[in-house]
Parts: sequence; structure tokens; C-alpha cells
Amino acid sequence: MLGDYARDSWQRIVLYADVMRKRGNQYQEHLVEDIPNVLDFPAAIVMTGADLPRPVNYGLVRILAPDLPEPDPSKRPFVVVDPRAGHGPGIGGFKPESEIGVALRAGHPCYFVGFLPDPVPGQTVEDVMHAEVAFLEKVIALHPHSGGKPAVIGNCQAGWQILMTAAMRPDLFGPIIVAGAPVSYWAGWHGRNPMRYSGGMMGGSWATALAGDLGNGHFDGANLVQNFEKLNPANTHWSKQYNLYANIDTEAPRYLEFEKYWGGHVFLNAVEMQYIVDNLFIGNRLATAQLITSEGVRLDLRNIRSPIVVFCSNGDNITPPPQALGWITDLYRDDDEVRLHDQTIVYSVHDSIGHLGIFVSGKVGHKEHQKFASNIDLINLLPAGVYEAKIVDKTADTPNADLASGDYVLSVEHRSVDDVRAIVQPDEASDRKFATAARISEVNLSLYRNFMQPWVRAVVTPQSARMLELMHPLRMSYERWNDRNPLAKLVAKEADKVRARRAPVAADNPLLAMQQAFSTAITAGLNSWRDWRDTATEQTFDLVYGNPLLQALAGQGAGVAPRPHPGITAEHSALASSAALALDDEVYQGGLVEAGVRALFFIHRFRAAADERRFNLTLKLLQPLFEQGLRMDDFRAILRRQARLMQHDADATMAAIPVLLSRAHPQAVREMAAGLEQVTAMFDAPTPDEQDSLAQMLDVFGRAAASQAEKKHAVSGKAPAISAATA
Repeated sequence: MLGDYARDSWQRIVLYADVMRKRGNQYQEHLVEDIPNVLDFPAAIVMTGADLPRPVNYGLVRILAPDLPEPDPSKRPFVVVDPRAGHGPGIGGFKPESEIGVALRAGHPCYFVGFLPDPVPGQTVEDVMHAEVAFLEKVIALHPHSGGKPAVIGNCQAGWQILMTAAMRPDLFGPIIVAGAPVSYWAGWHGRNPMRYSGGMMGGSWATALAGDLGNGHFDGANLVQNFEKLNPANTHWSKQYNLYANIDTEAPRYLEFEKYWGGHVFLNAVEMQYIVDNLFIGNRLATAQLITSEGVRLDLRNIRSPIVVFCSNGDNITPPPQALGWITDLYRDDDEVRLHDQTIVYSVHDSIGHLGIFVSGKVGHKEHQKFASNIDLINLLPAGVYEAKIVDKTADTPNADLASGDYVLSVEHRSVDDVRAIVQPDEASDRKFATAARISEVNLSLYRNFMQPWVRAVVTPQSARMLELMHPLRMSYERWNDRNPLAKLVAKEADKVRARRAPVAADNPLLAMQQAFSTAITAGLNSWRDWRDTATEQTFDLVYGNPLLQALAGQGAGVAPRPHPGITAEHSALASSAALALDDEVYQGGLVEAGVRALFFIHRFRAAADERRFNLTLKLLQPLFEQGLRMDDFRAILRRQARLMQHDADATMAAIPVLLSRAHPQAVREMAAGLEQVTAMFDAPTPDEQDSLAQMLDVFGRAAASQAEKKHAVSGKAPAISAATA
């Protein structure tokens, strides 16, 4: 028993050391690649940011899929943008079951925006935004026959950057999916999410400025990765390595695959990182439209007209749901304000997946991302409002299962700003503490720049910055053990011998159980220390920045809102008044399509949810109109406008239907009425209210068709053919 365990332990140690040797070699090979990335797909360069008027280290590539059919030119392209948050690019296409993979299999052309390890000198966050604009303009030009503007996926840091770009140029974007993207940085649940306290605990962003100066104008992304690792010390210092040791015969490929990404550290310009920390991490200005570009453009997320899909998880300790969804309650007080700005927001909260799992988990790629990609047109057509996406298994008992792609059915359910508020749990007292921390950060940064920065910059050289980079603890863990080490070859030879005579210990060996118990105890101890540390951090933050005297010195006090709400401005009131007048003028505008949409809204006004099967059936029924010239973008505008009219004045909007039908051919009116009946009866049995509403609509459409037929017969005795214009 003891001998078997001792032999097995020795073999595991040797094999573990050999895997770590391979990790070091892999790290060195990754460093010398021209364009280091972890994409699992071949790609062709389309555009490089180095050639732009404001050059950046970003680039646009088209994803190639030689094993899949050619993408459908009528489908909107997908553009996946990877986060530049310390690691290199490729996480959005890290595995076949990924954001890129599901988009390709759904028949969409797919592009990827990545970056080089080193930024262009002088590059700023705004420069990157302008590069993203140029990339999207290029994609749009390459797909003139697309059914819509590109769908854009932004992961983590790329999520908020894409939203900033969309607020600046909303005309370039189709549906936007932000996955694990922190946008409202002050938000969080009490007793959890300690990362949001980091800026305040360091006294503000002066430390960021110091790190940039010590890096000679560069900010080392390894520092960001180190912050992530500190969140879960048990995994960082024990579990990840122990899992490799305990499962050394099967775990090595997965471990090395992930480490290629995790060890690919990149740099930001110091000015980029300073902007991010001052305006987002500590200042939290994006979520309340306080950011203004150098050209004078206010980055107001309410300007985005594309649907925004927010995908987050309760298991994400880097971007918890309050930070992913808090911008909604920061910008909007109620649902009327969401509809006023014609904004569609769809959110989905996963129960347990971790931060990186949102982008790389095969299960998430097969389920959530698959349904988002295959139903992107459904999402694009949703009227303004807040919705929650629900994904359920497709079974043999699912009615009309052929109308839903894949193994799941996506449904979209109406929600309210109050529902989001229940998740985010905004707290004005907590916001006041963060506002105080932001003001103290400004003071400390000013003190550093005036009294310390000149001295620091005077002594820093490129050589000293390079030395700090090489001595970073995360890099040293990769640098110190590879084939350059004279002992590495001996380990490699011994590992080959071990693999040839590998003899794993029996699973029921009691010493193996003791080993696992020891590991569990270490993990529990580290978790306890983490919990104590996080509690102490939160309590210290509350004690310092909750101090009434410090708050008063920072301009914060009881009765004073920590941040101005965008909805209380004079411009907002003027927008509301002008929007109401415009809606009054549009009640009698339109024709058959507008009338049919109004009728559908009227029939289903008591339903809070719709799924992809009903949507796909509706599109089939409307196919003749699309063939006659109705464009999907035009139909989207019609759908959203009619929903807004129904919300504004339902009685007047419904009363105007006969006027709209009088502009259509009677046969087309009858076909539309038959389509309404088919859609209503296709799935769940209509409720009594829906049956009564359908009967009313059939009567209205029937009367209109008869009236039109009589008029046309009286004029010519012959009904003219329907055209796209009359429709």
C-alpha cells in the first residue's frame, strides 16, 4: 500500500515537473510569435490599425472555416472583439464551441478584432474607439447584401469599449452582445465583490500613474492579471496546480492550453490605463453619460439604437451581475425612459459559470451563445424595453420543434427597470462612499503629479523598466523553468521513462484519500483567509469613506446625490415632449404591414413572453412581402415604431387601423388576416382574451377587405395586383 502510493507520487512529481517545463517552453514560443494569439480558427488579415490616421496596435481579421459551408451573404456578419485586460487575444475563439464557432455554424460571416502585445506610442482609448469605427465601416463595405449591420460581441473589457464606440457612432452597429463586461463599477452586493474597493483602498489612481512611470510610459498587463488571481488565492496558490498533479495522466493538455492564454501578458500605454482607472474603475463616469471625447461627443449609452444583450453570471467574481447590469438603473428611472430613448436591453444571468467560462466554456458556447447567434434577428426586432432571455431544453414534446434551431428554445420575457433594480440593489449611501473615494483619488493624483512624478520620471530608464518587467512574479513563474534550465533535459528524459512504466495507485488506496483530505483542508484554509481579507477590506473601505467629515471635505453629504442622474436634465424633458408630439403625428401613417403589426400587438398584449418559434413562423408568413421589396431593417423600424405608438396611445392607434388597411389590396388584407389567425393558434391555446381580440381584428380586417373590394370594383370592376408600395 505504502510502496504503491510512494511510486505513484514520485511518478506524478516527475510528470508534473515535465508539464511545467512544457509550459515554460510554450511561453517562450508564444513570446516570439509575430501575432501571438490563442485563436482556434484560421484567419486572414483584413485591416491593420497601424495604417490608420490615429494608429493603434489593433487589427481586423476574417475568420476562415474550411470545414464549414460558405457563410450566407444575406446574413449579417458577426464581429468578435477580445478584451485587452492583461492577456493576449483569442479568448473569443479559444475553442470550436465558442462565440466565433457558433456564429460560423449559424451561417454568418465572422470577423475578429485582436491586438499586438505592445501599444503604438501615444495610443489612447479614443484612438482604439476610432479604430473600431474603421473596422466596422470596412466590414459593412465588404457585405453590401447583408440583412443588417454587423452584430458585435464585446468580451469583458472589450464590452464597455464597444458600448463607448456605439454611443459615439450608433449608425454602425447591429445587435451588441456584451459578455462579462463591467460597466457600472461602483455596483455590487454587500459582503461580496471586493474588487470594486481596490481603487479606494490604494488611495486612488496615483498608484496607476506611478506604475506607468516606473514602466517608462507602459503599464504592464501582468499587474491586472495578478489582481484577478488575488480574488481566489485557493485556486491561484493551490487548487489549479494540485488538480494538475492529481490528474496528471489526463489534465496536461487542458492545462497547457489554458496557460498559453493566461501567461500571454500584454501592455497598455500608461495614458490608456490612467484613462480607464480615472474614468471607469474609480470615476464610474460611463454609466451616467459623463464622459466626453476630445471632439466634444458625449458618450451617452442611451444614444445606442441597437439591441444590447447583457450576458453575466452569479458565479463571476470579476464582473458580477450588479456591475454588468447597473448601468441600466444608473441611466433609467423607469420603463418609460427606456422606451423614450428607443432602447432595447436583453439580459441573461447564468447561475454559476465563472468569468472566463462566459467566453470559453463549451457548455456556454453550445447553449447561450448558440441561441444568441442563431436568433440575432429576433433580438434585433424586439421593441424598445427591458427583457430577460430564457433558454430551455428542446424535447420530443416541444410543439413545432422544427421552428427552433439546435437543442434549445430561446424565449424572451418582458421585464422592467424595477426587475433589474432588484438584481443590482443600488444603494445611495454606498455610492456616496465611492464618490468620496473618487474625489480623494483626484486629490492624491494631483499631489503625485505635482510633487513626486517629476522625480520618478527623472530616475526611470528603459533598462530599469525592462528589469521590473522581467522580475514580475507572474513572469518569473514562466521564465524560470523551461529547456533553458540545465536540469530540464534530465526531467524530460525521466518523464519519458515514467510514461513508459506508469503505474497509477489504486483509487481505493487510503493514502490517496488522505492526500485528497489534505488538499481539501488547504483549500478551506485559503478560502477562510480570503473571506477574512475581503470582509476586512470592505469594513475598512466603509469606515474610511463613510466618515462624515471626509465625505464633507469631498463635497458629499446627506441629501446630495452622489452622481447627477441623466434623466433629470432639461434636454431630457425636451426630448420627452418632442417625442410625444411626433407619435401623435404618426398614428395614421403606414399601410398593411403597420396594420398587421398593430393587430399582433393588440392580440398578444397580455402575453409577457415570446419564443423563437413564433418569431420564425411570423417571418415565414411575411416572406411574400420581403420578396416584394420589404427590407428587414425597414420591418424592424416599423415594428418598433408601432410598439411605441401602442404604448403611447393604444386606443387612437387601434382606431386608425381601418385607415391603414384602406391603402392595401383587399386580397392582401385577407391574407394578412389569415396569417394573424395562424400565428395566434400555432402554439399554446389562445387565452379567452386573445380569442376575443383575434375576433375583433378579423372583423376589422374583413370589413376593410370588403370595403376595398367594393370601391375597387366600382372604379374599374377589376382588382389591381398587390405591390410592395401598397403593402
